[in-house]
Formats: sequence, structure tokens, C-alpha cells
Amino acid sequence: MRSLIDSSLPASFFGPNMHADEPHQARLCEGALATAAIQGRSPSQPLIVEYDCSNAHQRPAFLNSASSMLAPANRSGSVAVNYKTLLCLVLMLCAPRLLTAQAILHAFNWTYAEVAAKAPEIKALGYASVLVSPPLKSEGSAWWARYQPQDYRLIDSPLGNTEDFRAMAAQLSSNGLQLYADIVVNHMANEAGQRPDLNYPGQRVLDRYASNSAYYERQRLFGDLRENLLTAADFHEARCISDYNNVFQVQNWRLCGGAGDAGLPDLNDHNRVVAQQRAYLQALKDLGVSGFRIDAAKHMSPKQLARIFTPDIRAGVFVFGEVITGAGVGDTGYSLYLAPYLANTDHSAYDFPLHSALRRGFAFGGDLRVLNDPLSNGQALQSARAVTFTVTHDMPNNAIFRGQILDPVDETLAYAYVLGRQGGRPLLYSDHNESGDRRWQDAYKRPDLRAMLHFHNQTLGEDQYQLASAPCFLMFRRGAKGVVGINKCGSAVDIEINANFDKLSWYTTYRDVLSGAQIRIDRRDYRITIPARSARLWLRDDRKTAD
Repeated sequence: MRSLIDSSLPASFFGPNMHADEPHQARLCEGALATAAIQGRSPSQPLIVEYDCSNAHQRPAFLNSASSMLAPANRSGSVAVNYKTLLCLVLMLCAPRLLTAQAILHAFNWTYAEVAAKAPEIKALGYASVLVSPPLKSEGSAWWARYQPQDYRLIDSPLGNTEDFRAMAAQLSSNGLQLYADIVVNHMANEAGQRPDLNYPGQRVLDRYASNSAYYERQRLFGDLRENLLTAADFHEARCISDYNNVFQVQNWRLCGGAGDAGLPDLNDHNRVVAQQRAYLQALKDLGVSGFRIDAAKHMSPKQLARIFTPDIRAGVFVFGEVITGAGVGDTGYSLYLAPYLANTDHSAYDFPLHSALRRGFAFGGDLRVLNDPLSNGQALQSARAVTFTVTHDMPNNAIFRGQILDPVDETLAYAYVLGRQGGRPLLYSDHNESGDRRWQDAYKRPDLRAMLHFHNQTLGEDQYQLASAPCFLMFRRGAKGVVGINKCGSAVDIEINANFDKLSWYTTYRDVLSGAQIRIDRRDYRITIPARSARLWLRDDRKTAD
């Protein structure tokens, strides 16, 4: 859809990450308007705004609302609207987008057949999308083998093949779920122990393709499986990263496991490499993928990312990168890697700054007030670009990250914060006990997480206001629809709120989605109790009842 706007608006009005929860900025919507492209014009010409409605996640709310309030479009798909009409249009169209469930289920190391079979259940639990492990050619039963690509031209791994992936995509789509794919475009598999060359997939795998050509042809996404995809000329020099504060090393040298390890061959951004990677991503889009998680995005330069994620690849998909940092503003990793990533792309990213604030707040002796407004001091990402979480797949499964795991109770309380707060796109991790901890096995359907996810979906689009905070507890409301209370300490706390100066509904039942406990505000100075080491997410009960 194309709109011709007969008013002079600054290009910044249509910034790449508009979002309605930032009222003092013109960031109104990360959906239909997030992909707006302001074209050049003379002062006497109208602005031309391109809205990308190819994404099914964006299209219905935008087109249906537009058709109901504007005159029919001409054959070119253009309609003329004035400034006031545009403002009304933005407010009306963005609201439905923002009120759509956004939570991502990270189905870590699930087979594609299992994801397909559980699609109706996943939808019923309140998730909006499912992130699956890397769809490519890889070997080996260990989870980390999925992150060591041999070939992009087909999907064939212990998780399933292209046919399984296609069936999964169809099943997710039929259940109204988006499909996100974890992609690995920074490096290829470390096969130095098997062969000396850097030909991928290598002669052994090519011979296997040839021995069962009918099967592998059915799995092919693009290209000629009789030839290697990559050669030695497609990689950076074979040196291991030794200094993680050296940006050149981090983005050009290899990730290595220790002394004697040859490391993961690091891909360069030559035309041949980029063409193969873009063909791969386009093939995944053609299969129904509408989002990409970029593994090891920290290890890719802005130039390399820009060459791969061109506008045609970006169109209609949600992209977020894994750029690991120790904290937000003031952290060296943030300054060297995450800040440039956000400045040079329009991608979203894992909100590692917020996770750092969670760890500080919930630590023994920590102060939960660091979570009052972490965005204000650079310890959280802008809402429209933040993928929020309490645990990533690396933390339980990778020894160097296990120190970032929260205490089990604190992790649940952190989930209450992440799913109770305004903003961000929460990611919930669920595995099959690859770590041996059993903490996250089938976590996607835990009753407490399901309840908190319900609260999250019911309060989307509602403002957030801090009601009370102290080192041990936080309390905030979500519009008039909900109240979140978190107490990390070992004794109950009583919190008194002045209900005269807030928008919470009087003489209305608010019911905790976790315990069923109720509150009913009937006086100005209302006292609420939060038990020790507990969270409460009270949701307004709008069911009609007799007096």
C-alpha cells in the first residue's frame, strides 16, 4: 500500500523503530510503519511513504483498517491523506498491531516434527511465534553441532530435513503462529580433524549426495549439489580470537575452543559468499520463515551484515541479533559491539543490558530498584528493538555462560518482571534437558509461565507506572488492567498505595494469575501484601457479576 501525504513531515517521524509506548517520540509502530521508506522529493512534492504489507503479521490490521476509513485506492495502490488523517490512521492502525501477542517460544533443539505436532498447544498457550534451531546441513547428535554448518543449500540434520521443515511451517501458519529460524552465517563447521581443506560441504558429503541423489534433490533449497558451496577463498585468515576488546579480531578471526583447537572457519563478505547466504535466507522465507535470529552477530561487521540483510531480505521479517554484552551503557562490550550494531542496522537484539540489570537486582544483597526504569540510564534497550529474556540457550549449555544463570526462584521472579512490564518482545526458553539440569525441560508449558504469558498478552499496549519500590520489592501497574508485585526477600512485605492518585479501578476485583489471590480497592490508602520470595500479577476481572 502506498500513501501520498500532502503535508511536510520530517523524515524522523517515520524512523525505523516507531512504537506507541514512547509517547515523547514519534515512534508509533514497529509493524506497518516500521518499514516505511521516505523517498526524496522537492519542497513542492508530497512525501511518498512505502508501507511493507507483504508480511502477513502486519498486513491484516493495516489493510483492513485502511480500507474501512479511506477512499478506495487507485490502481497504483495510492491514496491521498492529509496530516490529521495520517495521525488518526497511525493511531488506529498501530493499536491493533501492538495488541497482538508477541512472545517467542524458543523451541531449543526440538525436532521440526515435534514443533509441528505441538503447534495447536503452543498457540493455545499464548505464544505468537516459534524460534527453531538452525535449518541447514549439519551432522552429529550434540546440540552444538546444529551451529556448525556444512551446507546452506539443503536442510538435513538430526532435527529434520527440508520436507519436515516445510510441513512444520505449514502447520505453524495454519495455527496462526510465526516461524523464526536461528541462522548461522558467521562461520562454518570446524572439520579440521577430518580434512585439511576448506571446501564445504567437502568431497565426503558430495559423494553422499550423489549416492542418494533423489532424496537430496527433494531437500535442496537452491544451488547445484554436485559442487562445493564454499572454498578456501571464502574465509578470513585462520587465526583465533585472543582479545575480545579488539573489534577487528572479534569480527574477522575464528571462535576457538582453546589450545590446539583450529576454531570455526570465519566467513568473509566477498560477493560469492554473500550471494549464497542471501539465496539461503530467501529460500527460508519462501518456506514460510518470517523471522531470523542471527547467531554470533557480535562477530560480524556492520558492513558484512548490511551486505547479507539487504532490503529485499529484510522485507516482511523480524530480525534480531545475538550480541552478547556484560551490561548496557558504560560496559565495554556494549560500546564496542551492541551500540554499533543498533546504530548501523534496523535489527532488534537480545536485551543483554536488561538481563544484566536483572542479575544485579536479584543477586544476594542486590537492589531491585535498578529495575524501576532501566531504559533511562541505558541498562535496557528501546522497547521496539528489545528481545527480552531470563535465560538463553547458551547459559545452561555452555560452561563459560553458566555464571549468568539466576537462582531458580529468582528466575521465576525475573519472568514475572519481563512478562509483567511494558515493552520488548519476550523470549521463553524450553529444551529437552540438554544441560542435565532439568530446569528448562518442557518449560514452555509450565503453569506459572503460562499464567504470566496470559497476563502479558492481556496487558499489551497498557502504560506502566511505578507504584512502589525498595531494595526487596517492586510494584507497578499496567494501565488500569493489571498490577505486578515482586518480592525477592525472605519475609512478606505490605505496600500501601494512594488509590486517589492512580487510575486503578475501585470496587473491582483484581485476581492474581499465579495464586488466584484477589484484591479489591475500596479506600484511598490501600494496603497490598506480597508473600516472601513471590510474585503477584493481578489482572482486572472484567467478567460481569451480580452485586
